[in-house]
Amino acid sequence: MRPKTQAEFQSGAKKVVSRPFSDLFQRIVLLWELPSRSFWLSIFLYAFFSWIITQRSLLLPSKVAYFNYLADAFLYGQLKLRMIPFTTHDLILFNEGYYLYWPPLPAVILMPLVAIFGLNCSDVLFNIVVASLNTYFVALLLRRAAALEVINLSGGQRGCLVIFFALGTVHLTLAPYGRVWSTGQLLGFLFLLLAYVMALTLQGKKAFVLTGIALAATLLTRTHMLFAGLWPAVYLAYNCGGLTSKRLFQGLVLLAAPLALGCALLGAYNWFRFGSVLDNGLNYHLMAKDFADSFYRHGIFNLYYVPTNFFYQYVAYPFPLHSKTFHGGSLLLLSPVFLAAFWGIAKGQPRWSVWALVVSIITVQIPILMLMGTGWVQFGPRYSLDFLLPLLLLTAMGIRFWPTSVLVILTIVSLLHFLVGTAHFGVYLIALDNL
Repeated sequence: MRPKTQAEFQSGAKKVVSRPFSDLFQRIVLLWELPSRSFWLSIFLYAFFSWIITQRSLLLPSKVAYFNYLADAFLYGQLKLRMIPFTTHDLILFNEGYYLYWPPLPAVILMPLVAIFGLNCSDVLFNIVVASLNTYFVALLLRRAAALEVINLSGGQRGCLVIFFALGTVHLTLAPYGRVWSTGQLLGFLFLLLAYVMALTLQGKKAFVLTGIALAATLLTRTHMLFAGLWPAVYLAYNCGGLTSKRLFQGLVLLAAPLALGCALLGAYNWFRFGSVLDNGLNYHLMAKDFADSFYRHGIFNLYYVPTNFFYQYVAYPFPLHSKTFHGGSLLLLSPVFLAAFWGIAKGQPRWSVWALVVSIITVQIPILMLMGTGWVQFGPRYSLDFLLPLLLLTAMGIRFWPTSVLVILTIVSLLHFLVGTAHFGVYLIALDNL
């Protein structure tokens, strides 16, 4: 199908945001629909948000920029940390050495920056750039998906959805403040996004190879997010000429090869640190005292944790602020635009695409709901970013069945929740750092 021209995109946007909406609103929506403009708007807003809340230079790292320390260790040819951070919370202590349990690719990416700027390389600025790239590729993905009729949205609807993603989801809380946990999630989301974009943009063997590489990078950044890569794999297979096609078999081999290499690298990384390909060090990690008793009773993953995790991811409402505000918050109450996903499930087409997205979401959530801890400290359901991309596409499928006024109102509600909540979250983090 012929990709839509920019004039057609703008025409669609104006239909969505015509009277009673102002010309200013139309221009804002159209700016966010453009990938390059959404990138620069995100850079500015995330940077401004970080500076105005923390009153610290963006060039200074957070107190838990652990990937900087791992990058430094890699530069000196070792796997345990060479320099010890200000705090060792959530690190691994094994045989008198400190390690990280997170997969190592973020540290590899940071190696050139740490080599130039040292350990004080700003993870705050790094996260802001990565988060802005996420916004860029979300806008690009929605454009490409609309051109290929994966979704059926006008430019205005897509612009609203980009604004919603950037400022009305948990992505906003991870963007401005640095911190090792945010770095891993933002980078994992970026690599997963690249896999979706590659699948929709490229054709033939190149599509399978580059999608596989992007998914392998996801695996080496945030392992369980790989399950959210089911949809691009299914999309490539569906467009390859049938289940018995020779091209499909070759394509799947090309897709799987980078993933097999990624698994081998991750296994070797664990082996050289802890003597087992399956041991990432979680059994030795320096957890918060709140979790120690649960860990010794139930381990890291257990069905015991499901009710609590489900509550803080789907039920809890963090307003007005209270003692448990930063334990999480309801995905659907804080970001009600995601309610459109139910319309996507019920009415979205083609059905194979809908169910691939649903299975992607479910499989990523299984380890999240069984994990010891809710993701605290956080505002909103931090772990929901791990399955947010397939959820966003499913939401896009459902939005076409909504009146435009509902989309606009729920986008505004989502923005108010996360702008206020992320500001309070930043103040809370400053208070924690000063303890």
